[in-house]
Amino acid sequence: MSAGRDAVAYLRTPEAVRERAGAVLARGLDGGLRHLRIDLSRLSGAADLVAAVTRERYPDLRVPLHSRWRHFGSHRLAEMVRALDRQPADERARARIDLAVTSVLLDAGAGPQWRYVEPGTRNEYRRSEGLAVASFRLFAGGVFSADPERPWRADAEALAAIDDDRLAHGLQVSASNPLPGLGGRAALLRRLGQALAETPDLFGKREPRPGHLLDALRERGDPLQAADVLDAVLVGLGPIWPGRLALDGVNLGDVWRHPAAGGAGPTAGLVPLHKLSQWLTYSLIEPLAEGGLAITGLDRLTGLAEYRNGGLFLDLGVLAPAYDAVARDVHRPGDEVVVEWRALTVALLDRLAPLVRERLGGAASALPLASLLEGGTWAAGRRLADERRSGAPPLRVDSDGTVM
Repeated sequence: MSAGRDAVAYLRTPEAVRERAGAVLARGLDGGLRHLRIDLSRLSGAADLVAAVTRERYPDLRVPLHSRWRHFGSHRLAEMVRALDRQPADERARARIDLAVTSVLLDAGAGPQWRYVEPGTRNEYRRSEGLAVASFRLFAGGVFSADPERPWRADAEALAAIDDDRLAHGLQVSASNPLPGLGGRAALLRRLGQALAETPDLFGKREPRPGHLLDALRERGDPLQAADVLDAVLVGLGPIWPGRLALDGVNLGDVWRHPAAGGAGPTAGLVPLHKLSQWLTYSLIEPLAEGGLAITGLDRLTGLAEYRNGGLFLDLGVLAPAYDAVARDVHRPGDEVVVEWRALTVALLDRLAPLVRERLGGAASALPLASLLEGGTWAAGRRLADERRSGAPPLRVDSDGTVM
């Protein structure tokens, strides 16, 4: 394997995410970061809040994984079960994988104005839950399937043909109901369709679809490491990410430059974060289990570098802007300040997790990081944002619909 390929393989590991995020944190603890200051004494208060929110939401401490399945609602999932009840178990699992992949890729921040009114119930939803309900309805309506007789699936042919107008209609986007990054989301689905067709060893030679990951991963053995599932996601979906860094001709995805990242050779200065890919991996655990695959090693994956977890640390003073423009200006995903914030979020989540487990007692000692996010840091971050800014994050990022 060439040095470039070795470097790409390293950047796809959760260990690389942790090491590079840890390097940014270490520089910050030495006072060497440009944009954010760190106060570890505030972590104790953050742990108190996260533990309290977790106990409030899950009094028995039986906390599920932080995955897309928490957002669909039990009655919608029951609707899916009824629709697929005559299908074999493997096909039901493939359909759930299809849904998870398309829904996660559509969920990269909805902004403060967008709303989704569900047909039939007329109930209104917003933010992640709104995108979950909207993507579920698109999926159930067969928008992602090229076969009208089999609507409950997503396949390469239909995804590659998605256009902006059809997605806008399905997501109820209008001048009065704007969704940031709509064009980016539609393009992401089209590139997903192309990637499915171009990677038959993961997504099937005949009628390629995300659900064929079940079959590809089954061939790798049982049980599987969560990091192996993440690797399959990063390899299979790597080509879909727009305008990203490349190494040895390979699209790196959610990988960015930061002067505190450290490293040597081709990976020097690079910080992999893989937020959507790791969240997708968390979201694949349950459908893979339905297909008979046990997934181990969840804590090898990292926390998620997104604005709820990152907002928690800013709102509680664990992180603080080093100058006024950090909070005032609108930033792009690749700007150093955003990479810094996201990397520090990952590293601080690792420091926060044992403090939260300690406060929750012995029953929480086995809670994986993915459950602490659900319990947890994401919910506490959202609560603070709702209380302080009507749900808006503490830093303003001009999203292209594919990052946070």
